[in-house]
Amino acid sequence: MFGKERSRFGEFIDHHGIKQEKIREISKLSRETISRVCKNRDYIPVGKTMKALVAAARKLTGQQVKSDDFWM
Repeated sequence: MFGKERSRFGEFIDHHGIKQEKIREISKLSRETISRVCKNRDYIPVGKTMKALVAAARKLTGQQVKSDDFWM
C-alpha cells in the first residue's frame, strides 16, 4: 500500500484539503486523538469526541456530514 493509511474521517479531510491541525484547533481535541481518528479505521471515538469532530468537519466544509458518514 502506498501513502498513509487513513480512516474514512481521514480520507474525508484529505479530500477537502483540510489539515489535521485545523481540525484540532476547532475541535479543541488533542493531537493524539486527531491522529488516531484519522489513521485507525477501527477506532470509534466516544460521543463527545465524535460530536466535536463532526462539528469541525461541518464548519470547515459547509457540508451537513453526520457521524454515521465516518463511524458505524
